Amino acid sequence: MYVVELQFECFDNTTLSRVDRAINGLMDDLRYNGQVLGREFPITIDEGIFRVRAVCPEKDSLHPKFNSPQVDRCFELLSDACLLAPKIKVLGVDLNSESVAETARPTWQVLYTTYVHTCSPLRSGDSLLPIPLYQTQAPIDGDHKALVKWQTEWQAFDEIQMANKSKPAIEMALHEIGGIDSELFIRGNKLRENLERQTQVPTYYYLYRVGGENLESEASRTCPSCGKDWRVGEPLHGLFHFKCDDCRLVSNLSWNFQ
Repeated sequence: MYVVELQFECFDNTTLSRVDRAINGLMDDLRYNGQVLGREFPITIDEGIFRVRAVCPEKDSLHPKFNSPQVDRCFELLSDACLLAPKIKVLGVDLNSESVAETARPTWQVLYTTYVHTCSPLRSGDSLLPIPLYQTQAPIDGDHKALVKWQTEWQAFDEIQMANKSKPAIEMALHEIGGIDSELFIRGNKLRENLERQTQVPTYYYLYRVGGENLESEASRTCPSCGKDWRVGEPLHGLFHFKCDDCRLVSNLSWNFQ
């Protein structure tokens, strides 16, 4: 992934509030289309030029060919704040980020994220590397805002169960990211279905697993949706010990026994 800088110049008198709304609106919609990653985009001003740094999945992530209708609209609205279209400078590779998948059409793909990841939640099943969302066919509403919002919620629950000492809070969070009757799963699974329909690539949903009585019962547990055997011989990417091709689910052996 790459660190880029967007440089915005004014062509007439304006106000900081108008500039703030215009630039932040653009960055939000770029994020919802997967063209920039993360949630915070500090704006600085230097000799009359507004600068924003962000991380992009690829060098050309900000090319207009990838824009959603929402992003195009935000570019049009920059002039209302007396801003020119930004000059984009690629500063270099982000050493703390993963590279993206070599192809946007793997043999299978999976919705997988954790609270420490800022990259795309859509991963190649062949390499487990992230697939930029703008590389997939856009949904009917034009961008991937619903999927990015789902990822943000999944990560919030993951952080709660990792760091919180309150048993009720942990149980609630684990139910959301590991249960097939949770609101988060129902919403995420619909997004998964849409992605599979759009891309024509088998798309799976990751169910987090922790707890359980013992290793034997964990190793023999069946798919929570259809009840069939779903254990795989060798863990996929050292992570997925279970995979149901009928229900499009993957999961790990309980972290308690790894």
